[in-house]
Amino acid sequence: MPVQLLDSNVMRIINEPTAAAIAYGLDKTSSCISGKRNVLVFDLGGGTFDVSLVSIDDKAFEVKSVSGDTHLGGGDFDSRMVSHFVAEFERKHGKDISGNPRAISRLRSACERAKRTLSSAMSANVDIDCLFDGIDFSSTLSRARFEKLNMDLFEKCMYPVEKCLKDANMEKTDVHEVVLVGGSSRIPKVQQLLVDFFRGKELCKSINPDEAVACGAAMYAAFLNGLDHKDFVLQDVTPLSLGINCYSGLMVVLIPRNTPIPARMEKIRSTPLDNMTKVLFNVYEGERPIAKDNNLLGSFILSGIPPAPKHVPKINCCFEIDADGILKCSAHELSEGSRSGITITDHSGRLSKNEVDRMLKEANKFKVEDDIYRQKVQSRNALENYAGSMKSVLRRHGRNIGRKEQRKMGDAIEQAIQWVDWNFLLADVRRFEDKMEELKEICDPIVSKMLQAIEIDGTDIRPKVEIIDID
Repeated sequence: MPVQLLDSNVMRIINEPTAAAIAYGLDKTSSCISGKRNVLVFDLGGGTFDVSLVSIDDKAFEVKSVSGDTHLGGGDFDSRMVSHFVAEFERKHGKDISGNPRAISRLRSACERAKRTLSSAMSANVDIDCLFDGIDFSSTLSRARFEKLNMDLFEKCMYPVEKCLKDANMEKTDVHEVVLVGGSSRIPKVQQLLVDFFRGKELCKSINPDEAVACGAAMYAAFLNGLDHKDFVLQDVTPLSLGINCYSGLMVVLIPRNTPIPARMEKIRSTPLDNMTKVLFNVYEGERPIAKDNNLLGSFILSGIPPAPKHVPKINCCFEIDADGILKCSAHELSEGSRSGITITDHSGRLSKNEVDRMLKEANKFKVEDDIYRQKVQSRNALENYAGSMKSVLRRHGRNIGRKEQRKMGDAIEQAIQWVDWNFLLADVRRFEDKMEELKEICDPIVSKMLQAIEIDGTDIRPKVEIIDID
């Protein structure tokens, strides 16, 4: 981490929009503006784009959701201008300067200056002496042309805003203030798109876009040092879901994305196979339903589980994450009391902001395929659970029916289990559902005969099939 190289004391890490929200919120507090406010921080910088939705009540800050794009910013707008002028230079002088690093660097610097000028003027001049082969270059770019060159990128800025609202379960009308942060937020077309998106809402420009993040971080550091704002409260959120793998390959989420931290979540798990005495837990962060497609944070093994049929042992899994992002994962077998766990710090395998955004994009890109796979796994689990429960009923109560029916039911169960093992990769959801119906057509009538043939003393021997969490 760069600040550690400078021998600085890293007290806590907060993202840029949250820091800007602190600067805005404390500025408004000092201005005697009271009441709870939902503030959307729009941070469009030189290389990245971040959006946060923060609820502010006096000096209490609660991050509701975060979103953004680490590959979108002012540098992308500059690149569009550079390409425009490279093409213009070639048209005018018949020379391609795209392969000359020095010429491109000088042109990019001129484009950056022109971009800043266009935030306050309707046109900007680009004048460069001896740009290439002794040729001077001079041109003019209008604001309208600049907006046309970058319109798709400007519109792309609205997608994270929309997602941020959706993740926070808020409507546009629930947002009280839209705070602009980052130099590129000064671009008039970007501001106009925001105004239109929020149906004419006036944008907040009371804080300096270039200084807001640094000011907010400094204010928060002062609070952590006990120097100011004694009643200050900041509640951030998890950028990605946190969970463990299960036997089917799916990820079981314990702490969903955008959960306020600190947070603690628990789930009861069990064993997927008979007589298991230890279970491996892999801890992941990410939004893909298939565990291996997410980021592996660490692993631990719970031993000392008493041998028992599958699904019988009860294992309490607990995830606890604190305000510094330190994640404590533990598992506790409830009958014998055996425990195990792992502590994952913010730096041991955790994803950077760029990697977080990449994983969110991948989750959206593969959503259809992931949903199909999830449904397939759920169908397989349903069939396996039903077959397992039928096998248990036959073992305990099979003596109450004839040998022919015992054999018929037993063969059908074993064939179904074997079919699952052989066909999981090839079969689709419909085939699993059809196989379930075939098995039920054989087993259900035989189970009904068992009910009629024995005295059950008020006990229902029919299997209670439920989808339970298994590893």
